[in-house]
Amino acid sequence: MNAQTDSRLDPRLDGLEVYLVGGAVRDARLGWPVGDRDWVVVGATPEAMRQRGFKSVGRDFPVFLHPDTFDEYALARTERKQGHGYTGFEVHASPDVTLKADLARRDFTINAMAETPAGDLVDPYGGAADLAAKQLKHVSAAFVEDPLRVLRAARFLARYSRLGFTIAPETQALMCQLVASDEMRHLVAERVWTETHKALGEAEPAAYFETLDGCGALAELMPPLATSTLPQVLERLEHIPDESASHPLALWRWARLGEHLEDAEQVQLNDAVKAPNAFRDAMRLAALSRRLRQHIGGARPDVERDRASAIMAWFDSIDAWRRPERVAPLLSLIAHEDGGLADDLTLAWRLASQILPQALLDEGFRGAQLGEELSRRREATVREALETR
Repeated sequence: MNAQTDSRLDPRLDGLEVYLVGGAVRDARLGWPVGDRDWVVVGATPEAMRQRGFKSVGRDFPVFLHPDTFDEYALARTERKQGHGYTGFEVHASPDVTLKADLARRDFTINAMAETPAGDLVDPYGGAADLAAKQLKHVSAAFVEDPLRVLRAARFLARYSRLGFTIAPETQALMCQLVASDEMRHLVAERVWTETHKALGEAEPAAYFETLDGCGALAELMPPLATSTLPQVLERLEHIPDESASHPLALWRWARLGEHLEDAEQVQLNDAVKAPNAFRDAMRLAALSRRLRQHIGGARPDVERDRASAIMAWFDSIDAWRRPERVAPLLSLIAHEDGGLADDLTLAWRLASQILPQALLDEGFRGAQLGEELSRRREATVREALETR
């Protein structure tokens, strides 16, 4: 297992035993684009890495950045459980730690493969076979020592389930065991959010929440979602605005997950995972839009005055006049459920937006009278347009 690099390619690595590990090895074999490239260095010391110009960046264990490529190079290490949660580990890194021992601490066999710089596979735990079988399987029984691995299993399934991946039954059993052991409560909310946010951007985010629900973790981590309505809620994840810089998939998928919840339940869910303010706001706005659909959606009311008033109240509730960028994604959400209502809202927004405060200022309106007249004219214009449709 000699993986010494060719100094003609990179003199800084001359004489070091290095291996490409983790996601880069896995995704290359799946034919997926390879992002970050992480390396393990066997038989070296921190001093030797610094002498070669590597910059130390590891807080809890020795990790170094290559000064030119900025790839991460971590010294081979082992971990021993010392406390609760995903941080309760004692790390041992020294020149005597082997590559096999380093790979043994990883979560799934498909993440416990390595490659030499020449591209030769090192696979002591059968990761290539599990990759071919499209199976997520734990490396060892130490899987139950880290509650974060339950979330990672769910997230990997969100990424790969479209390829036919499943979780091995024995791994599923360990996930249930981990939840039953009460270890999940030692996960900090910010770490739960990190994994959840990543999952929301994957190809099949519903698989993440289904997996957590299946082993009992969803009830522990996000209680408002762990109900009998979860299947119906997850169906809505496909009906979101088109992705753009201002309308990221993760943001609106999170919004749709909680749009059916009451205000207090939304707060409970967002607090449980420490969701950022933008995600909290999106969920609140989606809930306001859902309530509008429930109030005036479907068949048109007999009295269009009520419809116009409700539409204008909705614009006010989402702060549309000061935050017009909110309107388009919310109209897209509504269009998935009620195309007729979305059409009316689009028309109303176009017409109401044309009535500007400056015109009323020119007419002499000031102060509270200005706001009242602006609202009255906008609503009257919308009501007239809806009545003549």
